[in-house]
Amino acid sequence: MFSKLISFLQESKQELSRVNWPSRQETVRLTAIVIFISLLIAAFLGVLDSLFSYLLEKILL
Repeated sequence: MFSKLISFLQESKQELSRVNWPSRQETVRLTAIVIFISLLIAAFLGVLDSLFSYLLEKILL
C-alpha cells in the first residue's frame, strides 16, 4: 500500500520537474490581462443590469 503511495509521489515530483513554468514577468502580464478583462465584463454586465432595471421600471410603473 505504501509502495504505491511512494511511487505516486515520486512520479508526481518527476512530472512537476518537466513542467515548463512561465516566467514571473509573463505571469504578472497575464494576471493583469485577466483582471482587466474581468473588470470590463463586470462593467458591461453592470450597465446591462442598470439598463434592464430602468426599462422594467418604466414598463411596470
